[in-house]
Amino acid sequence: MAAATGGALREGQGRGGPCVCSPPLAAVEAVAADWMLEFACSCLCRHFGDRSGAEFRRWSDVSQALINGFFKIPTHQKKTVYLCQLLIRIAKGKTLELQFENGQKISPLESALAFWTLLEKEEIKLEKLHEDIRRLIQIQIVAVHMENGYFKEATELLERLFTDSESDKPLRMKLATIIKNKDPYVPLLQSFSYSLLMSKIKFYIELFMKEKETDFLIQEATKYAESKGLEATTLQNKSMNVSENDESNLVTKQRLVKEQQYITNQSPGDIKKSTERPYSEQKHTGSRVLQSLNNLQNVENHEVSACGRRRQRWTYKEDLELKSGVKMFGVGNWAKILAHGNFDNRTSVMLKDRWRTLCRIDLA
Repeated sequence: MAAATGGALREGQGRGGPCVCSPPLAAVEAVAADWMLEFACSCLCRHFGDRSGAEFRRWSDVSQALINGFFKIPTHQKKTVYLCQLLIRIAKGKTLELQFENGQKISPLESALAFWTLLEKEEIKLEKLHEDIRRLIQIQIVAVHMENGYFKEATELLERLFTDSESDKPLRMKLATIIKNKDPYVPLLQSFSYSLLMSKIKFYIELFMKEKETDFLIQEATKYAESKGLEATTLQNKSMNVSENDESNLVTKQRLVKEQQYITNQSPGDIKKSTERPYSEQKHTGSRVLQSLNNLQNVENHEVSACGRRRQRWTYKEDLELKSGVKMFGVGNWAKILAHGNFDNRTSVMLKDRWRTLCRIDLA
């Protein structure tokens, strides 16, 4: 093929015609990779926050593969790359055992904060939105550790993330008090909730997508779909995928959200008022709030739990990790062992059950 092409070029030159040279294959691949990354990023943006998350996970894998293919991130693609990395980490922000940075035991949200910092450097506008999102990520880094019972780590993160500036001092003192009381469900944290962080990120995504309206692959795919009359078929298929369970879950979720509006709409100053109520009333309210939060989380995870978890055989390496974790943290500290160990899609309950099995094997 190359010889034939070369012959054709030489023949054209012999006749005095212009030499039409094809661009190098590497240059063609670079252009195609640019288009694919922009398309993958736009898909990530569209599916960010979906309840099932299947499409988001799919495009996370695609975008990550394309990003990993860069020897050096092109200047014009920096914002796109940083946004992809940010969204992937925000989506997994509550899963502390996940590690995105090789060799560094930092949580997904800490990694997300680093990419948000890089995004801020790429644009000088939207200062208020930048500050709001930065503050929400910082607070949620602390809050998620508290929710998982890591209060010592939460204190260390608070000291590291919040500076000694006068503007940070009031919030830092309130967060320190919350950590000391070991109560992650106070009104202050609900005012800076994870759902609020997600909504702010979605707003930022909308602004980002407006700048990317010239996405080449989307334009060409839209033209092709319109020419083939695919729009009606696509909409029909989407409507057929809506199940009765989805509708009932939506009603339940709306009811639970209404129950929590009192909490999420309170100002930070309401903390003092709540502590002035009788202890029995505080205890009853706290239990009701916690139950409401748990119910909402169960609704959001309904599709995942309904599918069930496929039984996964324990590997020799995982057994060693478990034994090492028990030796380091002691029997019963399964959450810490899970967070600090290298396990393949395990939960703290799985660790506890496996430890019992290993004990029986050793006694046999």
